[in-house]
Amino acid sequence: MTGPAPRGLRLGVYCDFSYRVHDGAVSAEVPFSRFIEGLAPHCERLVLIGRRDPAPEPYPYPLRQAGFVALPHYRSGADLGAVLRTVPASLRRFWRALDDLDVVWILGPNPPQALLFALLGRLRRRRVVLGVRQNLPELIRHRRPDQRVVVAAADLLEEAFRLVGRRLPVVVVGPDLARRYRRSASVLSIYVSLLDERDLLPEAHDARRYDGEELVMLSVGRLDPEKNPLLLADVLCRALRTQPRWRLAVCGDGSLADALRRRAGELEVADRVQLHGHVSIDGRLWDFYRSAHALVHVSRTEGVPQVILEAFAARLPVVATDVGGVGHLVAGRGLLAAPDDPDASADALNRLVADPGLRQRLVSAAQGAAADHTLAAECRRLAAFLAGDG
Repeated sequence: MTGPAPRGLRLGVYCDFSYRVHDGAVSAEVPFSRFIEGLAPHCERLVLIGRRDPAPEPYPYPLRQAGFVALPHYRSGADLGAVLRTVPASLRRFWRALDDLDVVWILGPNPPQALLFALLGRLRRRRVVLGVRQNLPELIRHRRPDQRVVVAAADLLEEAFRLVGRRLPVVVVGPDLARRYRRSASVLSIYVSLLDERDLLPEAHDARRYDGEELVMLSVGRLDPEKNPLLLADVLCRALRTQPRWRLAVCGDGSLADALRRRAGELEVADRVQLHGHVSIDGRLWDFYRSAHALVHVSRTEGVPQVILEAFAARLPVVATDVGGVGHLVAGRGLLAAPDDPDASADALNRLVADPGLRQRLVSAAQGAAADHTLAAECRRLAAFLAGDG
């Protein structure tokens, strides 16, 4: 049960996301903002601070429990010129927002405003907590390997953020980032979860069978370079050599969607692949989780992806690459494979099909972990830390 909101906890959360305002209603571009909104029951006031995208149509994730402070918009953090041009106006708006806040949670290390906002918060004698969701330099090296200026900027921002973090409390996503920020004043490691207890599929309601005419491997996530989506076609091709019932369902969109289609065609498995585009967690995504036979996650870099917790909740067996904080979460609850090794992932998928006892042990342990990391549980711990009580 959630107790009364702490008196005086007026929390502002900055992250480099875009929001849209339509008829006075605020919507977010990514589901992480819904996780932030989960802090609302623990706050007297919750304010989201981010870019306002001027496009009129709403984003997929409506926000109903938080205020919004609009910062100037730019399309991409990789456009350093556009980012820097917004800095003066952003600083002025953030300074004014501090009038009504006691605590600010600044997620970075990018863009440069994150560090400047942290310094402004300290100057105004607010409690400042840093936040880190991913290994920025590694992410940029995978996403923009040929843009040396952008890669160098990511390295510089990461080093500066870690240096400032030695004097401030830091919230990180997963144990891998906790190690990177271990010299901070204090560290809280969390998982980003949107799970409600009602999302936990009871064993008696798990209707999936592994002796039918087909097996579905499910991928959920962005189709961008760091997620390594082209490998999915190779994993399917390898898995079909041993188990010809497999097909691949992909829920997600991104810059490599067409390239994935082409790769599937090159490997002559295009007829076994379905790309469904973006599927909202508020829409049909749970249907995919509960009807597929395995989740395959092939990313090259991660913090801790929330899709794995969602698969755990749905009793969906998981095969994932051992990167970032994934290994810590999946070990003993799913099967791990080396990144860029389609044979390892394919072998793990076929092992799950062939060994019902192993499959049952893994999904039972996985659902126990999902129950421990619901949205309510994670936000309760996080709110206490942000308020200085944890």
